[in-house]
Amino acid sequence: MAKRDYYEVLGVSKDATEAEIKSAFRKKAKEFHPDLNKSPDAPEKFKEAQEAYACLSDKNNRAKYDQYGHAAFENSYGNAGGGASYGGNPFGNFDFGDIFDDLFSGGFGGTFSSFGGNSRTRSRKGADTLYGMKIDFMEAVDGCKKDVDLEYYETCDDCGGKGGHGEEVCSECNGRGTVIKQAQTIFGVVQTKATCSECNGSGKSFKRTCSTCRGNGKIKVHKTITIDIPAGIDDGEQLRLSGKGEAGINGGPNGDLYIEIKVLPHELYKRDGNDIYIDLPVTITDLCLGCKKTIKTVDGYVDLKIKEGSQPGDTLRIKGKGINSEDSWKKGDFYCVLKLIIPTNLSRKQRNLLDDLSETGLDDDIAFKKFNKLNK
Repeated sequence: MAKRDYYEVLGVSKDATEAEIKSAFRKKAKEFHPDLNKSPDAPEKFKEAQEAYACLSDKNNRAKYDQYGHAAFENSYGNAGGGASYGGNPFGNFDFGDIFDDLFSGGFGGTFSSFGGNSRTRSRKGADTLYGMKIDFMEAVDGCKKDVDLEYYETCDDCGGKGGHGEEVCSECNGRGTVIKQAQTIFGVVQTKATCSECNGSGKSFKRTCSTCRGNGKIKVHKTITIDIPAGIDDGEQLRLSGKGEAGINGGPNGDLYIEIKVLPHELYKRDGNDIYIDLPVTITDLCLGCKKTIKTVDGYVDLKIKEGSQPGDTLRIKGKGINSEDSWKKGDFYCVLKLIIPTNLSRKQRNLLDDLSETGLDDDIAFKKFNKLNK
């Protein structure tokens, strides 16, 4: 099988810098290393990337390759003494030690921390938990208390989250949490670090497994907690309860619990920020003659005056009768949008009155005259 271009193998351009080539090889090694990628073609791709990096990271070899391609390292151009393809090492005993030590000691696949320490032994905060809660419109306006039934894991008190009793240093890895593995490659023996299977990377073992948590360090609990919903909370807002999430790892603190609020719609009220709107049904006589309406706001009853000659769609404001949010310094207002209701079942008397009214020159209004003029 013909070899692929080394630059193509690493995914870099032919004018790539040494740093770019090294970075590209790190990514390929991370993607195809046999200890981490179990696909059938991973070993071959890993070897291919190794050979490409061994060539391009050396200035002399790179110069030869740029001039003659793969033929530069075959016997005819020789002096390299190596075989073609992947059956031999055309670049001598290339040392990958610094690359693999860097990869497997720092931030590789989440097994080791970015500072070279084993992340399995570090204390870490537990996962945050999200809980959805539905509340009524007026509960959101006024605030309320709600009980929340939770099921989650917390640190086992019997073993302190360790999972066992009688802590000892792991005899397999001597407390390091990692073991050295050797792999035979076309470039010789390569050593890599791997998580200790005996202690699962913790560096510790126990004389006796905790019977309460069965070695997990965490136990499932059911709890009912009461939370305060603040007045004025809006749909989609979240409340954070510190330390009420999942248990921490290796003695770390619990995560947080987030309560996401879903406010159910109201039959009359519509919210816009801290303001509330309603559609106020009115008749033609209400608009023509004016009237008073008693309005139930979220803050009690208010008498609203509608002026004569008001129009459908006019919006009347009742100041300070909206939502009083704990997160806002300003209380909202209450708005009434006038909505004309046309009756559909008129009595004979009502029809006669409307007929009489239509003959009184209602279309002498300025708006009618303007329309009739433009409509000619």
